[in-house]
This record gives sequence, structure tokens and C-alpha cells, in this order.
Amino acid sequence: MNNSVANTGRLAWAALRMLLVLTVVTGIIYPLVVTGIGQLAFHDKANGSIVKVDGKEVGSKLIGQSWNIKGTDKPDPKWFQGRPSHSDYDPLATGSSQLGASDPRLVKAVTAAKKQVAEFNGVPESEVPVDAVTGSASAIDPDISPEYAQIQVKRVAEANGLPVSEVEKLVKDHIRGRTLGFLDQPRVNVLELNIALKELARN
Repeated sequence: MNNSVANTGRLAWAALRMLLVLTVVTGIIYPLVVTGIGQLAFHDKANGSIVKVDGKEVGSKLIGQSWNIKGTDKPDPKWFQGRPSHSDYDPLATGSSQLGASDPRLVKAVTAAKKQVAEFNGVPESEVPVDAVTGSASAIDPDISPEYAQIQVKRVAEANGLPVSEVEKLVKDHIRGRTLGFLDQPRVNVLELNIALKELARN
């Protein structure tokens, strides 16, 4: 009986020591090492890729946001607009509408959105690209296609009193190509583009 109790005690003590060691290694040392590597090698990304303008945080390059007229849900003609968001760009409620491509509700919403985007930008519906009327899987995609940026150029230029050629150049300068030359699609980061637009409008 005593031997049994002693063995149980030794096993319990060994298990407790292992628990303490693993807790220290996986709960303290490992997170500190990973955090340290992230801060040293990927400081910007590890801190959320926050963008500052004049010392003020204006958003993240990784998270889309609305560009509406202040206090309304209407898109501001002065700014380039991002993709539609099912979660109203809330990073705590990401996700798509979960509607299938043949769902009548999605078809109706896309048809209405295409008409709205075409009218807002003064272009035929045939020129409205897919990403202008459909949300991404995350609902907070920060990028748009060069085609979507291009159909917004004239409207943005007129609203800001800028030459169309200068705004076109701004878009071209902000087009990022495929990652490693073959991954992803060419894209434009809306936040970075609008920051550059604001700077252009100042000058």
C-alpha cells in the first residue's frame, strides 16, 4: 500500500514538474521569442500595419474602411471607394454574406449595386468590375482592382478640382503587381491611394 502511495506521489510530482516546465516554455518563453522576432524582423506588420498622417493614425493598410460623407452612409465622391462590406468594415465581425452565386438575393443585390456604382462614377454598367459590387470573404479587403480604381478617376478628379491626368497617374503609381510575379492579382490599396490623393489636392 505504501509503495502504491509513494509511486502515485512520484508520478504526480513528475506530472506537476512537466506541467510547470511546459507552462513556462509554451506560455512565457515561446510567446516572448516570437513577439521579439516579429518586432525586430516585421515591426510594421506585427503592429497591424498602422498608417499615420501628420502624426495621427488614419487606419491600417490591411483593413478596409468606409469612405462615406461624414455622418451619413453615402459614399463621398471626393474619395476612391473600396469593395462593399457585408460587416460595414467591422474587423470584429468579418465574413461574407454567405449567399451562393445563384441565390436570388445576391443576384438582386449585385444588380442594384452595379447600377449604383455606374451612376455614381458616370460610366456604363458594362464597365463596372466585379470587385466593385461584390464583397471579399473577409468583408474588410483593403484593396481594389486597377479597373475599379480607373472608373473612379474622373469622378474623384472633378470632386477635388484636379486634372484627370494627375489622378490617373496617381492610380498607376499605386498599382501593386502580383506577389512574386505569379500570386494574387494586381491591386491598389485604397487607404494609401486616398492618402496620396489628399496630398495631391493640398498642392
